[in-house]
Amino acid sequence: MERRTIGATALDVGAVGLGCMPMHWAYSRSQQRGDLSLRAVHAALDAGVSLLDTADMYGPFTNELLLGRVLKERRADVFVSTKCGLLVGDGHVVANGRPEYVRRACDSSLRRLQTDVIDLYLLHRADPEVPVEETWGAMAQLVAAGKVRALGLSAVGVRTAGVRGARRPRSGDLYEGTIRQLDRVQQVFPVAAVQAELSVWAPEALERLLPWCVARGIGLLAAMPLGSGFLTGTLTPGGGFEPDDPRARHPRFTAEMMAANQPLVAGLRRVAARHGDGVTAAQVALAWVLGQGRHVVPVPGTKRERWAVENAGAAGLRLTAGDLAELSALPAARGSWD
Repeated sequence: MERRTIGATALDVGAVGLGCMPMHWAYSRSQQRGDLSLRAVHAALDAGVSLLDTADMYGPFTNELLLGRVLKERRADVFVSTKCGLLVGDGHVVANGRPEYVRRACDSSLRRLQTDVIDLYLLHRADPEVPVEETWGAMAQLVAAGKVRALGLSAVGVRTAGVRGARRPRSGDLYEGTIRQLDRVQQVFPVAAVQAELSVWAPEALERLLPWCVARGIGLLAAMPLGSGFLTGTLTPGGGFEPDDPRARHPRFTAEMMAANQPLVAGLRRVAARHGDGVTAAQVALAWVLGQGRHVVPVPGTKRERWAVENAGAAGLRLTAGDLAELSALPAARGSWD
């Protein structure tokens, strides 16, 4: 698989990562099985993926425990990225950026992951009660202690529904809060990567966030590059979701909005057809993300071996300038995102 570098220290990763959240959090929980997830992770690594993205809140904790089994066997094959800063409560999520918590959280993640160093440690969300510089300073101390190689932010202040104390920005300044916090923490310790949503149906990061990162040599980990599954073309409008699946309550995943956004899937399929048999809409969607810059790494999430291998295959798909222009010109997605 093609390799890409992120951050000023040139962290080396496969061009496509693996998002591990669906294995233990949110999506279709009745289908979450550890044995299937393990097979998906190993298949992704065999296909050239190296970046595994997790967080202590996924489960909570169970996703890191599962990845620990993989790292115990294949540490040299894995670039592990995990997060701290969110605590799972009773029906809600609370931000915690206190330095003492950050130190404890890192030590706990190291134990669960069965490793002595975390390659990339991200702040999942900033705590509105703690200056972000204090949280970031504690994370920088983890680098100095040799427990962490590099630091990143996970779209701080963006689409924070469910996080107490956070507010959703207006659509016109979606990443203003993130950029302000990035400017602040960059004065404390270098940011290696920012994780933010980026896909054909959610391209807002291209406006200001990605240029900010490019100008500073910071990598962008593209979360939800397949639009929570919609851009794969495998979801049927009106097909329904399990009650605990967040898409069951998501305005963009109603039967009406899924039908209205089918032109996006049709556009992806048109491009896929031009690239030959076996190329899928999902691979084209990921190739579009890869086409946004050398420091962009899509991190599609899955718990299935089949999809992990298919997603990894997108790294070998080369879209033409015409393909990229055609996809960028597709109609904007309809429906509220929050």
